[in-house]
Amino acid sequence: MSNPSLLPDLVHANDRDDVADADAVATLDGVPVSQRIRERIKAAQRRFHANDNIADFIQDGELDALVDEVQTKMAAVLSSLVIDTDSDHNTQDTARRVAKMYVREVFKGRYVAAPATTEFPNVEHLNELMIVGPITVRSACSHHLCPIVGQLWIGVMPNEHSNLIGLSKYARLADWVMSRPQIQEEAVTQVADLLQSKMQPDGLAVVMEADHFCMGWRGVKDMDSKMINSVMRGSFLKDANLRREFLSLLQRKKA
Repeated sequence: MSNPSLLPDLVHANDRDDVADADAVATLDGVPVSQRIRERIKAAQRRFHANDNIADFIQDGELDALVDEVQTKMAAVLSSLVIDTDSDHNTQDTARRVAKMYVREVFKGRYVAAPATTEFPNVEHLNELMIVGPITVRSACSHHLCPIVGQLWIGVMPNEHSNLIGLSKYARLADWVMSRPQIQEEAVTQVADLLQSKMQPDGLAVVMEADHFCMGWRGVKDMDSKMINSVMRGSFLKDANLRREFLSLLQRKKA
């Protein structure tokens, strides 16, 4: 039988080990890589909210170091959740998996530059409604880091001076924006801003419908609720008939 008087010492020893592990993060000149990136952003007087892209402030090799740092700190989180990752074979590599998932996958839109998009002139002077979708999008609620999974529709009314982009680029650009901790209202606006800057159309519309796991997995645990929101720019905002045509075509595609 274990000696109860030894248990506090053992617990404190484990705590000291966890603190030591948490301090052993990826550093350069003794400074954690996250701190170095943060200092560059602050020096440039730029914002680094959850849904901001900070790729301009990350140098070669630092993403790998950031994965190492997140891994170490995630291991400390698992320890604080009283999970024995030493003897539990299912969680021995969880800290590394989660670190790679956050930095390289589900939040990669924060850390990498926008995907290359070839823009070409509207030679034929197209000026008819174009609709792209549904594009499957995946994000995470910035309140609880729970998944957001849904679909996106994009409507474009080009003019003779608009740039056009390849069909697959809509999905790539949307994924880049969505791969960050977000709230849906801001995410749709970011997608609209990005496409507007690249294409300069007469009108732009973005509609998103998504399931939020922060409602279905926790909290009220309502699995059926969805959120739908839209952004209308230019002619979609001013021309009620165009807006009605776009929305009616969406309903047909969703039926």
